[in-house]
Amino acid sequence: MALALAWLAGASVAPALAHDAAPVPALDYEPPAPGTYTLHRIMPAPDGEVLDLQGRAQPLRRFTRERITLLGFIYTTCVDPDGCPLAYRVFDALRPAIGNRPGLRGKVRLVTLSFDPRHDTPAAMRAYAGRRATEDRTGVPWSFLTTRSSQSLAPLLDGFGQDVRSIRGPAGRRELSHVLKVFLIDENAVVREIYDSTFLHPQTVLNDIETLLMAP
Repeated sequence: MALALAWLAGASVAPALAHDAAPVPALDYEPPAPGTYTLHRIMPAPDGEVLDLQGRAQPLRRFTRERITLLGFIYTTCVDPDGCPLAYRVFDALRPAIGNRPGLRGKVRLVTLSFDPRHDTPAAMRAYAGRRATEDRTGVPWSFLTTRSSQSLAPLLDGFGQDVRSIRGPAGRRELSHVLKVFLIDENAVVREIYDSTFLHPQTVLNDIETLLMAP
């Protein structure tokens, strides 16, 4: 673990877009060691139709079962550094860290799901993903998904408890107001942890993933 965390602290990831130009903030506390605590079953992950980067309809359950899943809601035009860009940077740092640990490789996936179907078409999500969607030497797939419409999205937002509302920002620009939430989902599609911007950090998530895999 020490080697992986040292890598995380010093890693410099080449930016794909502005959302990962800044480093992941340092932790100001020491999280508990893996296996010294229990992650309780919070709720089942909802299912519904999503679109992949080729615009193909898929059931979300295809991306929430059989592996531990880290799923985050974003919208691609978000500029709040403590919002969607932070989730992207944490995922980007976690991917090689997970892949470098033999006990985790092949057991974890990342999912980035847009809650702005009006703007975030599959083409927009391809641009947002960049090479992250196609280059994978880590054994950690990273899927970038959207939905066909607000009607398709609604049951997913309700099921995860993700609130989103449209507001007008500076100069009348449309923005989406939301609290950053990232969901840790076990192999049976049950949510076991929900992170906000305070607790979303590669070290914390790594410890939680290892704790899930150590549980009977």
